[in-house]
Order: sequence, then structure tokens, then C-alpha cells
Amino acid sequence: MAIYVVMEPPAGKKAEDVRFVRDSFTWLGFLFSPLWLAWNRLWIEAVLAFVVMAVLSAIGERLGLEWAGSMLSLLVSLYVGFEGQALRIATLRRRGWREWGAVEAGNLADAEIRFAAEVDDHEAEPTPMPRIIPDASLARPPQTGMALGLTHTPGRP
Repeated sequence: MAIYVVMEPPAGKKAEDVRFVRDSFTWLGFLFSPLWLAWNRLWIEAVLAFVVMAVLSAIGERLGLEWAGSMLSLLVSLYVGFEGQALRIATLRRRGWREWGAVEAGNLADAEIRFAAEVDDHEAEPTPMPRIIPDASLARPPQTGMALGLTHTPGRP
């Protein structure tokens, strides 16, 4: 079973535009990091990943350690593979989307069905009672007298 993070659109968009982001390792993000980031409209992250990978490869080539530059570029790919979906969620939040919650399902279609069932259940429930806040004027007055001590008994002088 996979976990899907459900993102609701900003107020101006339709409620049907809900996005489901699978919270897992992304193989395409690992294999094609800058391209995967650009495909998901993470422009700044795509340019940054490309520049960092190019600089690391160039440094490795200058030092005569081509394998070291490749291994360091592999770390960037691993980062995108593990954190790519979190970067997508963060970008949606910056664009005004709200996180509705998480849905556990085997695939995207099941996640959509479970989300629809949850939304229907929440709409059917009555609104909760308002929380009652006690009036501060009816509270006990603070005790006077000795503040510290083992022999003080409230109500006695």
C-alpha cells in the first residue's frame, strides 16, 4: 500500500482539481533528475540540480577523479529520488494549495475513491458543538498569604 498526500486547490480553482502526490521514492526522479524536476514544473530546482551536477562533474574531471564527480552527481540524483515528491508538495503549498490529508491506497484510482468516500463522510457528519470557554470573572481569586512553605493551609490565617 502507498500513501498519497491529497492537495486541495486554492480558492479560485475547481474542487475537482485535487492532486494526489504519492509519498514514495521516485525512480524517474532518480534516473533523470533535472528532466523530472522540469516535467513537474519545479523550474528553480531543475536548474539548480543541473548546475550542481555539472559543477561536480567538472570538478571531478579537473582533479582527474572522474568517478568522484560521477558519484557526487549520483548523490544529487538520490536526493531528488527520495525528496522529489516532498519538493512537489512544497511547491504546491507555495502556490496556495492546502494539504487535505493523506490517503492509503494501492494505486491512484483507489486513492481517488477513498478520498471521495472520506469527503462524503465528512459532509454527512453534523457540525461539532462550539467550545464553551469559562468566564474569567467567576474564577477563584488568587490566594493571599504565604506563597511558599510547608505549613500553609488554604483558608487558614
